[in-house]
Amino acid sequence: MNTAAPSLKIDFVSDIVCPWCAIGLSALEIALSRLEGEVAVQLHFQPFELHPDMGPEGAEVVPYLSKKYGMSAEQVAQNQQNIAVRGAAVGFVWAFAVGFVGG
Repeated sequence: MNTAAPSLKIDFVSDIVCPWCAIGLSALEIALSRLEGEVAVQLHFQPFELHPDMGPEGAEVVPYLSKKYGMSAEQVAQNQQNIAVRGAAVGFVWAFAVGFVGG
């Protein structure tokens, strides 16, 4: 009988400036730690540029996200609150830059 742990390859596609990607990675790492010894995991990181049109100087959050995703200022604020709450739940603290998204 084969007692080797099953193998699982995970391609994690993310942008390093995306808070939801960081939160997702934290949640994945927590889940994988619960399976330690039960599943052999190969985690491969794949880059993805979420905002390819973003210049190195960044952009103001509300106008940029409003245009890109059709969000109101209130929706942007609610989304940032959701990020903070969900991040805290997985031990990740997101420090929002004052009014800018990264470039």
